[in-house]
This record gives sequence, structure tokens and C-alpha cells, in this order.
Amino acid sequence: MLYGIAAATTALLLAAVLTALLRVPALRLGIVDRRRRQRPVPLAGGVAVVLATGAVVVAGERTGVAPLGEGVGRLLLAGGAVALLGLIADLRRVKARVLVAGTAVAAACVVPYEETGVPAGLLAVGWIVFVAVAFKALDHADALAGTVGVVTAFGVGACAAAEVMDGLAVLLSVLAAALTGFLMHNWPPARVGLGACGSLFTGFVLAAAAVCTRAGYGLADSAGVLFPITAVATADVLLVILSRRLAGRPLLRGGPDHLAHRLRRLGLTPQGATVLPGIGAFAGVLVGVLTHIGWTARSAVFWVAAGALVVVLLLLRVPVYVRRPVPTQAGRPLSTQAGRPVSTQAGRPLSTQAGRPVSTQVRSVSTQAGRPVSSQVSGHLRVRNG
Repeated sequence: MLYGIAAATTALLLAAVLTALLRVPALRLGIVDRRRRQRPVPLAGGVAVVLATGAVVVAGERTGVAPLGEGVGRLLLAGGAVALLGLIADLRRVKARVLVAGTAVAAACVVPYEETGVPAGLLAVGWIVFVAVAFKALDHADALAGTVGVVTAFGVGACAAAEVMDGLAVLLSVLAAALTGFLMHNWPPARVGLGACGSLFTGFVLAAAAVCTRAGYGLADSAGVLFPITAVATADVLLVILSRRLAGRPLLRGGPDHLAHRLRRLGLTPQGATVLPGIGAFAGVLVGVLTHIGWTARSAVFWVAAGALVVVLLLLRVPVYVRRPVPTQAGRPLSTQAGRPVSTQAGRPLSTQAGRPVSTQVRSVSTQAGRPVSSQVSGHLRVRNG
């Protein structure tokens, strides 16, 4: 008990300090969130969470104070490999199928097939990959993935403690503490981001730990526990898939169509768009834990599923794909390239400064003796005659 408190406190402080120390190097190296153009946010939080979690857990194992137990060390090592893959994705663009394949290989190494069986083990691999990718998608708003991760870690840790898996419970409590230390810098407005490194690591460890706690139980019973624990992440993925399919957009094409984006459009503050899903995550985790220990009926999962579906259907009505107007001149687009209007800066019409039109240069095409002659327009049209 005392070691658990000391380990969690150490992980919290270590993650907070590492996040602050790694912020400046990440900015200088250009490791920033590419989706934020107005304010650069360095993606150093994931590295801090992974290092703090690994350092505290390995220290407990090496000193013999808190042995990890069978399989937990392998889980942490596989989680570190997934975090490394996510770090590469933060440094440079990595295709989605590469992230999925790498996470699947790591998941296949941690599933206890001797207890689950091969068919159920393969389903567990797919579920671990799904949760890891879903947590990466949750990192679309400040503090959202971290908040949901803390709540979920406590829930899965409670399930592990109920199964007398002390090493796994320690790992999850340390992860929750490390995420809390990171949230000190990630709360809106965020100074540091989690990135693919931290979000994939968090989702992978939580999902793999949940599978280990439910190993040996029936498939249907396990689904009734695992789904409520990850209800918010699942709802966000379902919301994005339905929204893009209905709009005819490619599934892998990003957009402001996630859970927090729609809550912001409804008028919530950045803090509110994080707290509200956090409350939903807490409700789902509570149902999952009570179902695991047998304090509530299995039918409670249907209430969680119904609530998540209602939220998804309601948020689908929030418009997110708004077409911005194209600047025109005399009722026609300013210029076209390959039959399409020339894009404007930040997707907005050409603005004015001090009430005067901003000077532009538009190249048109004329002919002289069968040869194209360029003309230059600045403010009004001037044609050069040869």
C-alpha cells in the first residue's frame, strides 16, 4: 500500500518535470502538432509519460519491492515498442496501416492465448489495436486523451486488484499518475501535447491490461466489461466513421468532426469539452468495474451502449463540414487553375487593410502573334500591348 502511494507520487512528479524539460527541445527540433497552425504545441508529453511510467515500474521490479509478475514485463516492453512507433509518427508522417500493423504485432505478443484460446485471442488482438488507435484519435483536443486515460487506468487497475494481479495494478496506478503529471501542462490551453507516442502507449497498455484481467472469462461476459470501460473512445470512433461516410468523405481524411470538436460548436468551452467526456468515461468505467466484480447485472452494459448511441446520433446533427465562400470578382472566381478556384489564405476571402484593398497579382493569358503574353493586374487591370 505504502509503495503504491510512493510509486504514484514519484511517477506524477517525474512526468510533470520531464514534460517541462522536454518542451523546449521539442520546439527547437520542430516536433509539434501539425494540426495547430496558430500556436505551435510541442509533442513532448508522450515521451515524458512513457519514461516516467517505465522508470518507476522498472525500479520497483529491480529493487524487489513490487515484482511485476508473469506477463506484465512483456506488456510494458510491447507498450514501449508501440510508443517508439508513435514517436516516429510524431517526427514524420507514417501511414495508418503501418501504425495498425505495428500495434497488432505488439498486441499479438501480450495476449494470454493459453487462457483465452486462439480464436478469442485473435479477437483480443483486434480489440487492443482498436483501443490504441481510438486513444490516438481522442488526442484531438487539449487534455481529452489524458483525462479519459486517467479515469480508465483507475478502472482497469481496480479490476486487476480484484483479480489479485498486483503487478498489473501497480503498472496501471503508475500510468494514471504519470498522465496526471502530464495534464498539469496539457490542460487547456495546452503548453505540451501528448502526441501519437503517448496516446498509442496509453491506449495499448490499458487495452492489453484489460484483456489480461478478463482472461479465462467467457467472451460475452468479457465484452460486457470491456466495452463500458472504453465507451467514450468507441463513441468517438463511431461518430467519426458515420459522419464521414454520410458526408462522402474518405475515412482517413482528417477534419473537425470528433467528439470535442462538436461539443465546442455547441458552445462549450475548451475545458467543458474535456470535462464532459471525462464524466462520461467515469460513468462507463464505473459500470464496467461493478460488472466485473459482480455488483451489478450484466444488462447494465446495454444502458451504456444505448447512452453512447444516443450521444453519437445527437452529435451527428451538429454541422462540421462547412464550405467556405470562394472570393469572386464581377461574379466570377478571381482566377482558376486546372478549372478550380485559386485557394485563399486560411480559407478566407482576400481581406483589406485600413479600408484599402490588399494588392494582389493575378496572371492572365493573352495572345500576341499566337504566343502567350502575361499581363499583370494590381488593384485594376493593366494590359501590356506588345
